[in-house]
Amino acid sequence: MEQIVSAGIIDSYFRKLKENLSVDVAIVGGGPSGLVAAYFLAQGGARVALFERKLAPGGGMWGGAMMFNEIVVQEDAIGVLKEFGINHVKYQEGYYTVDSVHATAALTYHASRVGATIFNCTSIEDVVFHNNRVSGLVINWAPVHRERMHVDPLVIMSKAVIDATGHDCEIARTLERKNGIVLNTDTGKVMGERSLAVEEAERTTIENTKEIYPGLFVSGMASNGVSGSYRMGPIFGGMLLSGKKVAEDILASIK
Repeated sequence: MEQIVSAGIIDSYFRKLKENLSVDVAIVGGGPSGLVAAYFLAQGGARVALFERKLAPGGGMWGGAMMFNEIVVQEDAIGVLKEFGINHVKYQEGYYTVDSVHATAALTYHASRVGATIFNCTSIEDVVFHNNRVSGLVINWAPVHRERMHVDPLVIMSKAVIDATGHDCEIARTLERKNGIVLNTDTGKVMGERSLAVEEAERTTIENTKEIYPGLFVSGMASNGVSGSYRMGPIFGGMLLSGKKVAEDILASIK
């Protein structure tokens, strides 16, 4: 039995990995915008692989605000909550409260259910850069990356990459730093996140969700971090709508 258990895990995992060495869209970061993007992309017929550094996808959504596991979602994003079957309670006109554990579990489940493949415990070291276009990801195990071990990575090829890494905008920063390119921002560079301003941040999270360099899209907090806008705190409507928007944009571009 012991051998069957080990062999089953190894065979299944390596089959899954091999099937995802070339995909339509590779998503970096399993927070709410990344999970929503994975869902709508897979539902739209794209082959999608999502890579999350931590053990569990979901980003900061699990903890709500200060570990009070409730979040707020505004009226504009209720359609996304309904799409995922997420329960929500009206708090006051235009604003709803949501159990953050229930919501995060639902996003993860439904993204996987429609065909997106989620790889956890995986870090991104670099991007593949062909003919002045982002064409894939350079991946390694998260513990290897964290411990700075000199272990060579593997490569995932893709038609598009989404930087959904949150406040740090890791993929955009890596691309800019290593290749001396000009991004689709006001300065041509990663501008960095500004301090909290909820209403402005919620609006610009969606506005700044876009292709910032051929093949590289940004969503969620990474979109505001790249374009120099504000953070928003534990209100998640903009994050959900950003994930949906980036999926729609990529489906249109790859078709």
